[in-house]
Amino acid sequence: MEAATKGHDDMEIKTPPTGFAILALIGPSFVWAAEYIGSGEVILATRAGAILGSTVLWAIVLGIFLKFWIGMSGARYTVCTGEGMIDMFARIPGPRRWAVWIVLIAQFVSATFSIGALATASGIFVNSIVPIGATFSGWLVTFFALAIVWSGVFGILKIVMSCFVIIIVLGVVYVTIHVLPDATELLRGLSISRPEVAQWALKIEGISSNPWKEILPLIGWGAGGFASQVWYTYWVMGAGYGATVGRGYGRAADVAMLKSMTSQAAEKIKGWCRVLYVDATVAMVIGIVVTASFLIAGAGVLGPAQIAPKGEQVAFELSKLFSSRWGPVGGFLFLLAGAAALISTQVGQLAGWPRLLADSFRICIPGFDKKLSWKTQFRLFLLFFLCTNMILVFCFQKQPVVLVQFSAILDGLLLTPLQAIWVAIGLFWVMPRLLSKDAAEILKPNWFFAVGLLVAFLVFAYFCIFQIPLALIPLIRSK
Repeated sequence: MEAATKGHDDMEIKTPPTGFAILALIGPSFVWAAEYIGSGEVILATRAGAILGSTVLWAIVLGIFLKFWIGMSGARYTVCTGEGMIDMFARIPGPRRWAVWIVLIAQFVSATFSIGALATASGIFVNSIVPIGATFSGWLVTFFALAIVWSGVFGILKIVMSCFVIIIVLGVVYVTIHVLPDATELLRGLSISRPEVAQWALKIEGISSNPWKEILPLIGWGAGGFASQVWYTYWVMGAGYGATVGRGYGRAADVAMLKSMTSQAAEKIKGWCRVLYVDATVAMVIGIVVTASFLIAGAGVLGPAQIAPKGEQVAFELSKLFSSRWGPVGGFLFLLAGAAALISTQVGQLAGWPRLLADSFRICIPGFDKKLSWKTQFRLFLLFFLCTNMILVFCFQKQPVVLVQFSAILDGLLLTPLQAIWVAIGLFWVMPRLLSKDAAEILKPNWFFAVGLLVAFLVFAYFCIFQIPLALIPLIRSK
């Protein structure tokens, strides 16, 4: 490999790989995919498939594809500047740090409930495999995830999450191929339409005739929520793509270095952007395949049996039914895939949210950063979530679906339209002003980034304005 290019502060920009060599450096995508494949897929997609059938496949593809554009666009900014998405939000025009304050308040609440929801659901699945009690299992998963992320080292996270991805894919695909519908039905499911709730499902308490009550949480946590797109920038930083190499976490961009960036350095960063596109696409494909597989499994197995998973017996119901169709192996593999998906998401959330909140506190409350090192901040948030998990797992073990649905809407949809617009501003307005004139010209994003982000804003804004109120009110009442 040729010599690296050095910038203002001796930050080295390595020569990017080309061709098949790119595949050797794919890594952030596995962490991203393993993190966002969780309760939205295992519980919500399986349940939606049972109630609505495969006609709602379009919601999975649409939600993941649009969030792919948000995550990839934000990560492109990170590759070019060396700072994460939260620092990008701090540079949005307007009152000082206004965007980050919104993120801090909303994500602090969302993180508490979402992490608790995952701990509750994963505890139930683990308990279905190893009968040690759902509450204790939820606590055990939390301590396991805490042990994995405590060091803050990306390499450990990458290895663990890659293993989880393999388990998830093998387990759910084994089950899905037995109930895969024909090509005509699959194509029908990809056409955007308002599906009908199965008549048998309407007789079950808590299921509404409004299909959006099931669709919105599915879209909300398809490809993760608002936070998942932020976290992807952290995984890219951990992998050292482009201008992020050697910078670590908890630091804003070195503006002096960016202003002095040479054309040669910019060309190398542009090569790293191509690596990023491949990496992000891998995460999108994994997400669509796995989420669609859980939905199809629900439509092909739970629908005919007229079962809509709900309550603390969700894992046992799934295990019993899948085992009756394909024996102990089928039931065990489905539960193993579900447990792996939920645990990997718990690991990803405990690795991501403390980083997000530490950055938000650093920007909004400067004194917080001066008194505590980044690693101390990170670990303090980890300990906070450990305490909240212990409480939520105990209180909501009988209502995991309601907690997961509420968390999906809260984190997955409410801030997503703003995120799409903020990322567009960061990519097309903030970034060019940080870079040298020559670098800004070389690293200028293509117009299709603007189109993707605009469409994401319009679609998620529609859901927030017109559909969330209709779905959230009965969800709160059922709780």
